[in-house]
Amino acid sequence: MPLSEHEQRLLEQMERALYAEDPKFATALRGSDLRRHFRRRILLGAVGLLVGIGLLLVGVVSKVVVVSVLGFLVMLGAALWAATSWRRMPAVGDLGVASAPGVDSGRRSGKAAKPKVMDRFEERWRRRREEDGR
Repeated sequence: MPLSEHEQRLLEQMERALYAEDPKFATALRGSDLRRHFRRRILLGAVGLLVGIGLLLVGVVSKVVVVSVLGFLVMLGAALWAATSWRRMPAVGDLGVASAPGVDSGRRSGKAAKPKVMDRFEERWRRRREEDGR
């Protein structure tokens, strides 16, 4: 259940007061930076991708098909893991935790305003039908 405007203002006022009174404690309460977590996952995915390529090459050179297939699967899994981490990484202002005063914690405006694929298809279909009906 969303907070009312009055409750949101009170909460923001309490956060500002806490941050002004004890910034170190307020920073500790904010939680960890999710961007750092996702960057670490992307880095591990890149390392896994390189390990997979190495296994694939070792398998091809030694003519052991099992090692080649294993290398390909490691490479594919690491690439997918890094890609999903990249897509899930929050924007700079959208960290999913309480933010310090002055930091915009709203959703990315481009994400909400972007129409869905099916909406675009439906719009094109509607325009075509209107043009054909003239």
